[in-house]
Amino acid sequence: MTLGPFKNDSVGSFLRPAALKEAREQYKKQLITHDELRAIEDQAIIDLIQKQKKYGLKAVTDGEFRRRWWHLDYIVNLTGLTKLSLGDATIFQGVEAKDVESYYVSDKLAFNPNHPFLADFKFLKEHAGEAIAKQTIPGPCMVYFSGALLSKDYQANPVYDNLADLENDIVQTYQDGIQAFYEAGCRYLQLDDTAWGALIDEKYDKMLGALNLEPASLLAKFEDLTRRSLANKPADMAITFHTCRGNFQSSWLYEGSFDTILEHLFKIDQFDGFFIEYDSQQAGDFQVLKQLHQQKIVLGLVTSKTPELESMKDLVARVNEARQFVPLEQICVSPQCGFASTEEGNHLTEEEQWAKVQLCTDLAKEISSF
Repeated sequence: MTLGPFKNDSVGSFLRPAALKEAREQYKKQLITHDELRAIEDQAIIDLIQKQKKYGLKAVTDGEFRRRWWHLDYIVNLTGLTKLSLGDATIFQGVEAKDVESYYVSDKLAFNPNHPFLADFKFLKEHAGEAIAKQTIPGPCMVYFSGALLSKDYQANPVYDNLADLENDIVQTYQDGIQAFYEAGCRYLQLDDTAWGALIDEKYDKMLGALNLEPASLLAKFEDLTRRSLANKPADMAITFHTCRGNFQSSWLYEGSFDTILEHLFKIDQFDGFFIEYDSQQAGDFQVLKQLHQQKIVLGLVTSKTPELESMKDLVARVNEARQFVPLEQICVSPQCGFASTEEGNHLTEEEQWAKVQLCTDLAKEISSF
């Protein structure tokens, strides 16, 4: 039985329906109870599962409908992390964001056996039917990089005597988390980790240098942390990896080629596949795919940031370019990122979103006939 990734797949997040957005606002204003919000989320997720099936997806997610941020909601529910409120801020490419939040390591780290994402996954699996229930969580380097190395709060009061102890606890936290999802019935897990993206952008070299951090050394550390986090991966569980240049209201954070980081990622044999964006000129060509082992590469050729539909002819041509460096049987396709990495979502309609999903389904059928 194939567990993932599939010939046509998705990164995981989808635009929140208007009714769900309204319910979340009402909950913030204490106009409805948590149970009432949960019931609305439940129905929205059930509806989403059916739509994903309708548009040809074999693996379904809950759209990250219960989250505000793609990463923070998971991370702050681990033991040893504290949420920070940063107020309104200008982030990414000048986008105004309300009530920005972050996090830092404030105590010894551990996986929370009562993590709410476990119950969320069980609900998804219960309603997935014949589809594979796919769970997405942020990767370990998100905790290490943003929660410790870059965190002024952590640096002012480090709870670990040395980085090695911090790294070991991050690894154990992720090993325990993977096992907990496995025991909950998860057989397709995806790690989303944009910390790697900072290491492709020369603009961040100066910032890293000021913190006595060197990109090449960090890359090696990120590879080691991620590899060790997967050391006890169950044999009948597919785990994939996704990274991107950032995704917030159709904007991005990092610029540059992924080639250097992919050389490290492809060495992590425990991964079953990699979701990598290839929807823009800065993505470059596909030569780095020569270094892929037996894992699958999910080409993010269809942008999730804008509504315009790509040309099937152009997409097929891109797949043919990739075939020069990796066998066709290892190639899958998906949108380049989620449609709503945060609850605000990207600048397109639900109808336009599903047209993108259908395009990936059609592309997968087209290349399967080669």
